[in-house]
Amino acid sequence: KDLVSEPANVLTPINYSERCKKIKINGLKIKILNLNQINKIGMNALTAVSMGSVNDPRVVIFEWNLKKNKKPIVLIGKGVTFDTGGISIKPSSGMEEMIMDMGGSAVVVGSMINAALNKSKKSLIGIIGLVENMPDGNAQRPGDIVKSLSGQTIEVLNTDAEGRMVLADLISYVNKNYSPYQIIDFATLTGAIMIALGTHRAGLFSNNDNLAKKLEKAGDISNEKIWRLPLGSEYDLEINSHRADVKNIGSTRYGGSIQAAQFLKRFI
Repeated sequence: KDLVSEPANVLTPINYSERCKKIKINGLKIKILNLNQINKIGMNALTAVSMGSVNDPRVVIFEWNLKKNKKPIVLIGKGVTFDTGGISIKPSSGMEEMIMDMGGSAVVVGSMINAALNKSKKSLIGIIGLVENMPDGNAQRPGDIVKSLSGQTIEVLNTDAEGRMVLADLISYVNKNYSPYQIIDFATLTGAIMIALGTHRAGLFSNNDNLAKKLEKAGDISNEKIWRLPLGSEYDLEINSHRADVKNIGSTRYGGSIQAAQFLKRFI
């Protein structure tokens, strides 16, 4: 809650990563990737979002109780410390609320602290992608095509559909490096989900019924209620691109949240 409440001039990606580095809990390992390391790895979708900002991106990785023969549960968080929408700029009214576009990452940081303090027996990875999405001469443009870490190319039709690009590379990274048992990502991914569900429930998309039921039950217990929405191959038609492997927004404005989830599914 403290992280979400900070203004974006205070909580830049670098400042955020430094705060994470200061967390000292026995057994909780924290690794920070800087811009050079992120570029070397090939997280081009993540860095494309940050190109318009003077604040460099960071990726922070938390490791808890990793064991050789045990596949970890991975928590992934979107950490857009401020989101103007980039070149596809948002309306000015209400833009100040975009200091909370890193809310998903804050959930991951809090969850990893919680797991470590309670000495969870689970093997857990937390990973957050920290970027600022700004309009600038260096910013990515609508129409750009970006090669993601997975090797898939993304046609950027709207620079305000940026969170899914950050998450796509994080998903690919953990798939390559950790062979996860489960992946749960947290993000303020679409305004469309609030149009669908209002402010009393968060949206849930899942390709695993058992995991979805556990998350729904956890939401009921914690009074952070969630509601499952559909995925399906028919929605792929919305995000197929003639110029790349996938578009970062759908061809219609209907079902925007589903299109975002279907986009992320391409990287699982």
